[in-house]
Amino acid sequence: MMKTTLGVLVGNRGFFPAHLCESGRTTILKVLQEEGIEIVILPVDATKFGAVESYADAQRCAALFREHGENIDGVVVTLPNFGDERAVADTLRLAGLNVPVLVHAFNDDQTRMGIKFRRDSFCGKMSACNNLRQYGIRYSLTRLHTVDPTSDIFREDLRRFAATCRVVKRLKNARIGALGARPAAFNTVRYSEKLLEASGVSVETLDLSEALGWVRRMQDSDKAVTEKLAGINAYTDVTGIPPESLLKMAKLGVAIDRWVAEKHLSATAIQCWTALEEFYGVVPCTLMSMMSESLLPSACETDVAGLLGMYVLQSASNKPAALLDWNNNYGTDPDKGVVFHCSNLPKAFFSHQKMDYQEIIAGTVGKDNTFGTIVGRIAPGPFTYCRLSTDDLHGRITSYVGEGEFTGDALETFGGFGVIKVPRFQALLQYICRNGLEHHVAATRATVADAIDDALSTYLEWEVYHHS
Repeated sequence: MMKTTLGVLVGNRGFFPAHLCESGRTTILKVLQEEGIEIVILPVDATKFGAVESYADAQRCAALFREHGENIDGVVVTLPNFGDERAVADTLRLAGLNVPVLVHAFNDDQTRMGIKFRRDSFCGKMSACNNLRQYGIRYSLTRLHTVDPTSDIFREDLRRFAATCRVVKRLKNARIGALGARPAAFNTVRYSEKLLEASGVSVETLDLSEALGWVRRMQDSDKAVTEKLAGINAYTDVTGIPPESLLKMAKLGVAIDRWVAEKHLSATAIQCWTALEEFYGVVPCTLMSMMSESLLPSACETDVAGLLGMYVLQSASNKPAALLDWNNNYGTDPDKGVVFHCSNLPKAFFSHQKMDYQEIIAGTVGKDNTFGTIVGRIAPGPFTYCRLSTDDLHGRITSYVGEGEFTGDALETFGGFGVIKVPRFQALLQYICRNGLEHHVAATRATVADAIDDALSTYLEWEVYHHS
């Protein structure tokens, strides 16, 4: 699980009660520590109460942030009083971290509005945001304009911001592996490497024949192969699966693992349909499920843009993500549907699961060539969905995000499947079809849509449709 480290900037303005910075600093640090967040902050004796008020203070704080720049995922600006808006903006400009910034202001107590205790943070936050906008520094906001840091709503804001920071950090210099060509029948998974590269996401390609060439050089008794085989057997129920199919999976898994390690890949998209089945004799689904379960997401049909949706969701939630099809209606309920894949879903998605053969492809290449799927029913619970696409015609990256729930509604079918309920689902489907978007959608079992929206729209400047 990815730990979050935040720089903390306590704002102060001299003609407001400076003692509020001392108590405010203590309060905000206690909350951050309780939330398991690592902290970088000026020592309390480095400036007046360890707050930032002047340009000299800004220089000290910026130097500290630069010193820890590789570890800082985001910055919290907290205003126990009005705060000096220029010092806040100067600190962030001088630090040059280019990370998300959360602006927080303390509540005033209406029973203590005399000169000794009046904060005016309400007003100061507007001035701070005005200056950040002038300086070209992007920032996030708490849902309430002023909020008690010890409240549940602020803690939720903090968790959301930490998720936003994780998404932004992991998308910087992400390295995506594309193993094999796009299946000829899947024009829907076309994408622009150049648009992704311009946003800091690199794609490393590998021809499927190279991976299979590495496999042919392996011996059944190789240590890496036997270890991978043991891992597969421990991961899922393999009852009824031919031993030769399991061995083929193990060797292919070793080849993929070595490629991922050698190229320092963040995630992988792998060709299927139907070259692997026809010319090698297994599906890669179990291997992909295992990678996604271990937070190294893997998508099929070489859907790199869909894979990035998985990567974003996993980064936000710190939980496995999967790639699904928006696949079927569920009766006549307009807000319900069926999601499906063959499948390579991580086992964290299932209420029950086992290894089986791929029933769809088996009709073309034969059952014996299609063992290796992970099949079962998706367990009920909330989820967030996300789709990223490269809009090559307009030179931009687009996305949509929203939340729904996996339900327990009755359904008997094959593969990896679940019934979903999404508010105003028909409007979402209209949006997808009118904009010519893909049938693949990524999902994670957590509610992180707000964090993803903030990360992609505010900090990546991608187009986001937030369905709610």
